[in-house]
Amino acid sequence: MKTILHVSCSPRGQAAESYRLSQAIISFLLQREPGAIVVERVIGDGTIAHIDAAYAISQASAVDVSREGSMVRSEELIRELEAADFVVIGTPMHNLTVPSALKAWIDHVVRARRTFTIGAAGKVGTLRDRPVFIAIASGGRFSGERARQPDFLTPYLKAILATIGLHDLTFFSVQGTGAGPDATAETRIATHGALEQHFSSLYAPLQLGIG
Repeated sequence: MKTILHVSCSPRGQAAESYRLSQAIISFLLQREPGAIVVERVIGDGTIAHIDAAYAISQASAVDVSREGSMVRSEELIRELEAADFVVIGTPMHNLTVPSALKAWIDHVVRARRTFTIGAAGKVGTLRDRPVFIAIASGGRFSGERARQPDFLTPYLKAILATIGLHDLTFFSVQGTGAGPDATAETRIATHGALEQHFSSLYAPLQLGIG
């Protein structure tokens, strides 16, 4: 039985555009794997604390602090990620990059001597690769002809997730939500088309009625 890990990063919860988009992606995945289990990891409400001293000590030395502080949460999140066959991350873009909630999750799962090793070749990921779908919502536009702001979110996620062995990333976005409901509706339609095109080439198409 397949497992889909859904990491939801918006403080708006289920009202968020990124949540809506990530649910659309999950619906396509369930069309392919109808028996799959969806594991919900909600982090947008601040439930994941930032790493602490015990974690920092573990990264700076070989001292075993695996049962102390945020190392316990780190191990929980890593095992959850390891068990997933698909990963769907729904996230807003905050100040041109990832929100602090997602950064906290990343800091827990990107861990030396656990999810990556360091050697002559640099950092090498130890997790098996699997499809990762990233659903982004942004008040401004960061791609395409009407882009008016830089994008530090997608290149960062590509680099940091590759560090732990996750290279199969696909991005979808709803952009320009700050321009009002008409602009949001327009970008939803465009994104729905991109979803259908992507998944129809891989899986059976599914009509989701986004918009």
